[in-house]
Amino acid sequence: MNKDILIKLGLTDGESKVYLSLLKIGSSTVGPIVKEADVAYSNVYDILARLLEKGLISFIIKEKTKHFQAVPPSRLNEFLNKKEEKLQEEKLALKSLIPELEKIQNPESKQEAEIFIGLKGIKTAYHKMIEESNKKEEWLFFYVDEGQKTDEFYASMYPKFKKIPSKGIANKDYKKSKFIQRTNFKMKYVNFPFPGTIDIYNDKILFISWKPVPTGILITSEDITQKFKDYFYSIWNQKV
Repeated sequence: MNKDILIKLGLTDGESKVYLSLLKIGSSTVGPIVKEADVAYSNVYDILARLLEKGLISFIIKEKTKHFQAVPPSRLNEFLNKKEEKLQEEKLALKSLIPELEKIQNPESKQEAEIFIGLKGIKTAYHKMIEESNKKEEWLFFYVDEGQKTDEFYASMYPKFKKIPSKGIANKDYKKSKFIQRTNFKMKYVNFPFPGTIDIYNDKILFISWKPVPTGILITSEDITQKFKDYFYSIWNQKV
């Protein structure tokens, strides 16, 4: 048996050598084990103790001396099953721990920015905004009309948005859009332009420039998104 396989199962190099040596020589005292396994005498007792704990060897006492022997190789399945059970327990423990860790995480510590290129990239950015949100707030947006191109894009994305309460601000010229008239978005229209489309949702904000190549910058930051939410509502609450 190759000791590398035993190492993959979770044994150390020394444990693998000692186990294989005991399989080969049978019941043995410490001296022959050290010689056959080529391990240091000072380490062999620790190795034997770990193998005993893992249930891969046993011992009997003859004339006040311990004689060690390896369990049959078929028992390795039992060892692996115990490892899997322990791993499942650790996964369950981690699953319950993650929400507690997230509660104490400093929200200011999580800040990142990503760039998305092309219509497919912009679509990926929107999916990321929706799928990575762990709470449901209003979706806020400033919209820059680029004509049929952007209307067709958002029409394809609308099934993702229609269940999310949304408020948008756009230039008054956009009132004529057939797409926006078919949505359930709450809209307000203003007389001044925006430099680009801006979407705000939970802790994420997406800036989009549609020309010459659609480019999106997605920022994850509680602080930045809160400032833009405040800016949005300062306009929304004005009489327009």
